[in-house]
Amino acid sequence: MADGHPHAHGHHHGHAHSHAPSADADRGKLTLALALIAGFMVVEVVAGLVAGSVALLSDAAHMLTDAGAIGLALVAIRLAARPASAGFTFGLKRAEVLSAQLNGAALLVLGALLAWESVGRLGDPPDVEGGLVVAVGALGALVNVAAAWALAKAERQSLNVEGARQHVLTDLYGSLAAIAGGLVVVTTGVAEADPIAALVVVALMLRGGWGLLRASSRVLLEAAPEGVDTNAIGRALCRRPGIVEVHDLHVWELTTDFTALSAHVLVAPGDDCHARRRELERVLRDEFHIEHTTLQVDHEHGPELLELG
Repeated sequence: MADGHPHAHGHHHGHAHSHAPSADADRGKLTLALALIAGFMVVEVVAGLVAGSVALLSDAAHMLTDAGAIGLALVAIRLAARPASAGFTFGLKRAEVLSAQLNGAALLVLGALLAWESVGRLGDPPDVEGGLVVAVGALGALVNVAAAWALAKAERQSLNVEGARQHVLTDLYGSLAAIAGGLVVVTTGVAEADPIAALVVVALMLRGGWGLLRASSRVLLEAAPEGVDTNAIGRALCRRPGIVEVHDLHVWELTTDFTALSAHVLVAPGDDCHARRRELERVLRDEFHIEHTTLQVDHEHGPELLELG
């Protein structure tokens, strides 16, 4: 040990972590996707009212949630980029997680409302202009492909951006469902095909909303990141030479691209706490890709145990 004291601590906050690529480029891609979605949403609402198609109206409602998701993503990226302060020592990085959760909740509520309307129309389907539904649905599919392409080019791997991308992809499937429903109406005259197609869109909305709520709630509840085995991390640390015990091991996400870890480590009496800490940091970085670490390293018999003896 550098100071020669048997109870010396090696306490380190590994604040160095890989920063996400510039958010400015992603803002441009999100803005392009927002313009495409919002512009076509207006067209789809008008067409849905003219054609009497609940499938088009439900798809337009889904596009509204897409626009909201992207808008929230843009606001959250701006908030998350703010520097840390004395009151918010991690900054506002979790604004992105909150926006994803709001977006998921909105999907569930809107999906439930559209399900109620669609089921009601199954018993008394209105006349539907199937040809108009097919044409507008096909145009919507193209718009969604363009928006999905723009979001796929985003560099940041955050729950916020991924949520917006999944929304647009789900909306693409909704447009395809509207096309299918319109084709059935045109070829067979079965008007029930339109609300059935709307229910398909509703199912996709509920699935996407639940997925976003589940993922964002895991982050807010500070659960271990998906795919991270905390037991495996503990075993890997304990296998290192000189490590006697690892306890109070916690692994969580501040955001989906910021994993943090803290632990209390005991090393053999007389061992170099600082050297052991640096070795464990290397293991966490190289084997588990965790760079933000707080490790408290003590000797196996600290001063309180020596006094009892």
